Amino acid sequence: MTALPTHRIDAPPVVAMDAVQLAKAATGITGFDDICGGGLPLGRTTLLAGGPGSGKTIFAMQCLVHGARHCQEPGIFVAFEESPKRLVANFAGFGWRLDELLPRQLAFVDAQPPTDLVQSGSFDLGGMLAGLQAQASSMGARRIVFDALDIMLALLPDESARRREVYRLHDWLNSCGFTALITAKADGDASHGGGQQRFGFMQFMVDCAVVVNHSMTLGVSQRNLRVQKYRGSAFDENEAPFVIGIGGFDVAVTRKLGSDETVVSTERVGSGVDRLDTMLGGGYYRGATVLVTGFPGTAKTTLSGAFAEAACGRGERTLFVSFDSDGGEVVRNLTSVGIRLAPYVDSGLLRMVSARTIIGSAETLLVRIKALARAHGARCLVIDPVSTLSTAGNELTAHGVAERLIDWSKAEGVTLVCTSLLDELTNGGGSGSPLHVSTLADTWIHLSYLVQAGERNRGLSIIKSRGTAHSNQVRELMLGNDGVTLADIYTAGGEVLMGTLRWEKERAVRLAAETAEVATRLKRVRLDAEEAELEVRLKSLETELVAKRTEKLLLVRATESNEGEASEGNTQLRELRGADVTPRALRD
Repeated sequence: MTALPTHRIDAPPVVAMDAVQLAKAATGITGFDDICGGGLPLGRTTLLAGGPGSGKTIFAMQCLVHGARHCQEPGIFVAFEESPKRLVANFAGFGWRLDELLPRQLAFVDAQPPTDLVQSGSFDLGGMLAGLQAQASSMGARRIVFDALDIMLALLPDESARRREVYRLHDWLNSCGFTALITAKADGDASHGGGQQRFGFMQFMVDCAVVVNHSMTLGVSQRNLRVQKYRGSAFDENEAPFVIGIGGFDVAVTRKLGSDETVVSTERVGSGVDRLDTMLGGGYYRGATVLVTGFPGTAKTTLSGAFAEAACGRGERTLFVSFDSDGGEVVRNLTSVGIRLAPYVDSGLLRMVSARTIIGSAETLLVRIKALARAHGARCLVIDPVSTLSTAGNELTAHGVAERLIDWSKAEGVTLVCTSLLDELTNGGGSGSPLHVSTLADTWIHLSYLVQAGERNRGLSIIKSRGTAHSNQVRELMLGNDGVTLADIYTAGGEVLMGTLRWEKERAVRLAAETAEVATRLKRVRLDAEEAELEVRLKSLETELVAKRTEKLLLVRATESNEGEASEGNTQLRELRGADVTPRALRD
């Protein structure tokens, strides 16, 4: 390649860094613009380095497409590694509709070195840059990508020549005011400072440097990126995981405190179990996150199915993601306990998704679940169990995914019910969550079982429920043909009774109450009889008393009468005898 004279084109002045905020060029990559505070530095050069399969070319192309389609900034893609035809075919799966942008808003330049190239003498990039100037001037390009520039630099004879051409390119980009993105291969783990030994000086030259990495962690594919430097701007320095989905890059970022406050709802939604709603003071809050933990067989899926049925009964579109079973199997199994989801699946209100078909890292699972929920327009989301995320990579990564899942559901106002499987062997029979998301959940329901008298019975307790005056009592979870119910448990001598023992205790208490009631009635009858008998006896005694009093009165009167008559008779007798009494004739 021979050198050609360089001609400057009329271009807008290079954007100067404001004292407060550097001007940014949005990339349109979800999450990345948040990390950088708005995007790549406008009118400056960014280096994107990474190993094979890390997504450098996709990242660069997505930036160009966004600029051309949404920012009125046409772009040029200079390809050193693949032909434009192959690139367009590779990008067809992302839905970017490149044919609508070609050739006025987006242009490809094939800069691949010929395979039969025989180097003779020295060469430089001057001729290629002159041709790019003409192309940019004709279409008004404001963004440019040099993909796999290291391939061209490797053709130069020595380090000084490579450094000279890189600085030539850098000066040309600065003079034109392009928002430029250069991709280069990195050997080793670029995310931890490795790689780029041959062309590492480019990191110091550019205004922004981003490294992307693709590695395997515990047999699971993991992708992450990190902004190494960003002159004149604050940025998030930590690694951020990302996935490459149907729309391109999707970088996972955690919502920052104080940003985009979530709308808090006071509306209550039913759990599908009436007595559980009573224990919660009216049900779950709309948009809340509910965590259901328990060992295998404690009816976590059943409780989730009851919620899904209740949500669909309210006319709310619901997505049920099952990691353990096929969706059809879940619908069939829940029918045995009176939970009938098939009509809602048929009507389209409920969508059952078997997550076994979703392979990849925890980040991949999160992105696809969010895409499914948005496509379905879900207001309620069930993930059974969310603890499966911990097996899709290391536990730290899975915890970050669970945290972002909760943040996303709150931002979207989606009521999220997650189950979490506990391992008796590793968890020690406790009630903690393997992903440590129990602290993030608004309501935490724990299911347990008690083996007693040859039976295994299930218990339900509410460990926490923010914003509600919830019950602190343990209830027995009972599954029957007519649905899910909660029953009180009994304690006898400090021992909790469930199942048959509880039934026997209830029966004994019921029989004792009936016996006590019969005894009370018999005693009352006996007391009534004794009372009646006493009343009769009292009546008889009163009558006898009246007779005695009458008899006494008659006796007194008779005695007084007799005494009077006797006195008068004695007087008359004395008179007749003439003794001690003056004769009547004399008295007269």
